[in-house]
Amino acid sequence: ETFQLHPFANSLGQALDAGDVAAVQLRLKKAPDEAWKRAIDVLRPVCQWRRVEFLLNDRADLVAASGCDGAHVGQEDMPAREARSLVGPSRTLGVTCKSSQDLADRAVRDGASYVAFGAFFPSTSKQVTNLADPEVLRRWAQRSKVPSCAIGGITAANLAPLVRAGASLLAIIGGVWGHPDGPSAGVRAI
Repeated sequence: ETFQLHPFANSLGQALDAGDVAAVQLRLKKAPDEAWKRAIDVLRPVCQWRRVEFLLNDRADLVAASGCDGAHVGQEDMPAREARSLVGPSRTLGVTCKSSQDLADRAVRDGASYVAFGAFFPSTSKQVTNLADPEVLRRWAQRSKVPSCAIGGITAANLAPLVRAGASLLAIIGGVWGHPDGPSAGVRAI
């Protein structure tokens, strides 16, 4: 295993202490269940001790048994309704809705706690074919009380228009973990 969990857990804790973080999402594409369980055991307490929600990407099936706070699913993953039934009624469920109000409406009907729109900028963590317009955030904020999360290539330098448009949450990977001065500086900058 090339990835060292304990040094990463220390960096994560320092990053969470550097600013206002609502949640951490664990995303381990194609990793075996054992790797998920090891990562959850080490990283979940780092977050929950700080009252930061610990969410699993695409793995709603592991949430309840492992004591996590919720899950996030994309359109190509498990259906939101199925994810909601797996995580239970009181945990957080986020659903990626690209730039579609219809997908967001359906996600809310199926039990989403928040809807994620994007990608707004080119991203290094995912292939982005169509960039979303911040207007989708403004339209959603005007018609729904359900929080929206902006995703895709977000950094301290480009987030202002997304916040002004009404994003309740910002999902950020590279802007934190790729920050030249380290993840804590990334969180502080944001």
